[in-house]
Amino acid sequence: MTFVRTIQQTVAATIVVGVVACDSAPTPGLARGEEVFDTCAPCHGTDGAGNYELLAPAIAGLPAWYITSQLEKYQNGQRGSSPFDTVGIRMKSMSLALDVDGDLESVAEYVSGLPGIDAPASLHDGDANAGQQAYALCAACHGANGEGNEALNAPPLMGQYDWYLMRQLKKFKTGSRGSATGDIGGAIMRPNAMTMDDATMANVVAYIEAMQ
Repeated sequence: MTFVRTIQQTVAATIVVGVVACDSAPTPGLARGEEVFDTCAPCHGTDGAGNYELLAPAIAGLPAWYITSQLEKYQNGQRGSSPFDTVGIRMKSMSLALDVDGDLESVAEYVSGLPGIDAPASLHDGDANAGQQAYALCAACHGANGEGNEALNAPPLMGQYDWYLMRQLKKFKTGSRGSATGDIGGAIMRPNAMTMDDATMANVVAYIEAMQ
């Protein structure tokens, strides 16, 4: 009888340990961020360099504050809710998988530490000289050298593909990005994009590419 009782106690202890292990949340930080990034890599690449075929931008080296803010926008519907933004819809569904406390911040920390890339030019229909003057409107938020501004939640533009920058300007102009309620940064960016025709956008993007 004593032997049976011992077996029962051992099994019970094992179950308790298992329950505690399942209930314990992973420790936030770089190590956890690297684990979580496995869900991002299929689209953005293991180095965060992006993938044109999937229209996934380069994210390596982006500031953690910006990555965090954008993931939060996807989660709360400020990005990825327009039926015309199919890429955003896909990203929104991925962001909702970050439902463990600390995971969003952990993956943002990990991605921000990845080496930024030298984004090669792929668009060649813009005039960088003409774009320099038009870029003055962008510099107010993104900085004279495209370095970004955390206070305005304006991301750096360096190290990003020209095709992605062009697509985002068009999204802002059409309202598939930046028109959601509560998206303060989008509300600032969208009117600026609306002042640009396609030629001006191409010129601005060409100037940003030339700065790189």
